[in-house]
Amino acid sequence: MSRNVLDETHIHPAIRQTVTDNNADIVQEVLAAIAANKVVVVGMAQNPFPKMARKALDALGTPYQYLEYGSYLNQWRRRNALKMWTGWPTFPMVFVKGTLVGGASELKRLISSGEFSRMIAD
Repeated sequence: MSRNVLDETHIHPAIRQTVTDNNADIVQEVLAAIAANKVVVVGMAQNPFPKMARKALDALGTPYQYLEYGSYLNQWRRRNALKMWTGWPTFPMVFVKGTLVGGASELKRLISSGEFSRMIAD
């Protein structure tokens, strides 16, 4: 299965740099956190789901990096760059050893099944 992403050949050369540069800093910041940490949670203020994911990780004693970008009322354009990059539509975005595993509900399922422990042990 492959995710549909507009191929660069279908982006006019005059706008390619604009597309490349659009909020690239936030993606680079998340990439740097992913490279430096086994677990990264990307969230936003006022959203209860990032808190749920962090609480689940805290209960396990699992260290993680938390990145917070704005709230419902601000920084939505910057967060949108992360949604376009990952294809994941909501926050939090939870990364385990560089792999996007989903949000809080998906993280809880991985924890319950024992897969999360296996993922971070490797």
